[in-house]
Formats: sequence, C-alpha cells, structure tokens
Amino acid sequence: MSHPTALHEQILAEESELRFATFTRHHAWELGCLLREAALTRSLPIAIGIVLGEQRVFHTALDGSSADNDEWLARKMAVVRRYGRSSLGVGEQFRVGGKDFDADSRLDTARFAAHGGAFPLTLTGGELVGVVGVSGLPQREDHALVVEQLRIYLGR
Repeated sequence: MSHPTALHEQILAEESELRFATFTRHHAWELGCLLREAALTRSLPIAIGIVLGEQRVFHTALDGSSADNDEWLARKMAVVRRYGRSSLGVGEQFRVGGKDFDADSRLDTARFAAHGGAFPLTLTGGELVGVVGVSGLPQREDHALVVEQLRIYLGR
C-alpha cells in the first residue's frame, strides 16, 4: 500500500473527530435544517439527506438540484453504510492503494459511488447509526460542506 495522502490523513482525522454522544431524529432535523440554511445562504444547488439506520429521516432538494442528485446521494450513502467511512474517504483509500473504486471494489456502480459528500453519523463509542450527505457540487466541496456544518452543529 502506498503512503496516505494529506487528503486521506485529513479525512481520517475528520472521521475520528466528528462523533456524537447520541443521535436521534431530533438531531437529524436540526442538522438537516442547519445544512439547508447554509446552502440557501450560498445559493447552492444541492440535495441534502440524512438516514438513521435504514430510514430516511431528512431530505430536501434546493433550487438547481435534480433527481440525479438524489441518485448520487443514495449511492454515496450506500458506500458509507457499507464501509463505515465517509464516501470521499473510501474513494481516497482506494486511490492511496493504487486502485480505482469503480473497478476494484467489486460493487455495482449503479448502487455505490465513492465520491465525496456523504459522512458517517458515528457515536463516540464507534457505532455507525446513520449517514448525512449532500450532492450537487464537486465532490470535495460536497464533503467540505458536510464537515463544516457537522463541526458547527457539534460545537453548539
């Protein structure tokens, strides 16, 4: 395996840092609304979603987004649920190892996308309870928006 990139190290640190003592439907609503307000303020053409377990508990699509963004969001969230890591982190993990997720994961690319924008909702003990994600911007910008808003939410 190759040496981790600065991006991969950053993502690993974010995944370790951004954890919750508890995460309920109430938290999902608050976090979703925080993301939506940030996106509206910046006129971002994105879809935003949060799932807890297998249930979608928050979804919104802002002006300029499309059904394609919903599909990308679902595919990125599937990667987080499969690997327990951010979708950008999984893609970068494959790249660091000299591999390509689409070719080397052996997963159906119609159902899984290791592109940035979906992030695990993990408890402090390490349990994955859900996923938060956005779709509509370049993948690193999708990822950065989610991380930014998770930091704000957790810092309240």
